[in-house]
Parts: sequence; structure tokens; C-alpha cells
Amino acid sequence: MSVDATKGTIDAYLDALLNGGDFAQYFTDQVEWTTMETGDQIRGREAVRDFIVALHKEIFDARPELKHVIIGNGIAALEADFVGTHTGEFAGIAPTGASLRVPYSVVYDLTDDGISALRAYMPVRQIIAELQTASAG
Repeated sequence: MSVDATKGTIDAYLDALLNGGDFAQYFTDQVEWTTMETGDQIRGREAVRDFIVALHKEIFDARPELKHVIIGNGIAALEADFVGTHTGEFAGIAPTGASLRVPYSVVYDLTDDGISALRAYMPVRQIIAELQTASAG
């Protein structure tokens, strides 16, 4: 996949993700999400979409604040901050209403059919620690 084609797909995906559009249309049928810190994996277009929606709308009322996007042949990387409020259960922690801002990165693999893999480098332990502190206070 050329750099131009990769850029076109990632730009359209991010526009849909940030603006409430159908971002899952840019996934392949067998797309795979991996949370690198925990090794948790989610497979399939609908399952990955549902996870991303839950993370941003149900577990947290959150949005990514993009810092950098790097594009190559069939690969892209994103650096952002995850900014939001804890509104649903996360890692067994009931909603705290705590504000959260944590840095994260995602590396995307792309084929001619779309995004085939997302590897999320999120500080899960840091998020849990912050939410535990908020629930104790």
C-alpha cells in the first residue's frame, strides 16, 4: 500500500473517529486491536468498533487530542492524549467522575482493504492508579 493510499485511509478514519462518523468502515473484516500493556486482543470490525465506542462514550466520556501522525507504506502511528471523564466501570472500578489526561500511541497496519491491526500503547496501570486514587478520595 502506497504512502498516499495509507495517508488517505488514515486521514478519513481519524476524521470519522473525531467527528462521530462511521470510522469502522475503514477496518478490514478481521481487524485486530491489541492493548500492548495487557496483551488483551479484540478481533473483528464490529467488536473493535464497539470497544472503541465504549472506551470513548461509556467507560469514559473522552476524546483523543492528536499530537502527531506518522505515515509510511501500509503503516501509520499516532501520538495523542486521551482526555475525558470516568463515567463507567473500568477494571472493576465504579465510575468516579474523575478527569483523566493520559498520553498514548497507536500503531496501525493497513492493507488495500483497510486497517487490519491497531496496537494501542496505553498506560493502563496509570489509568487504574489514578481512578483508584479518585475513588478513595
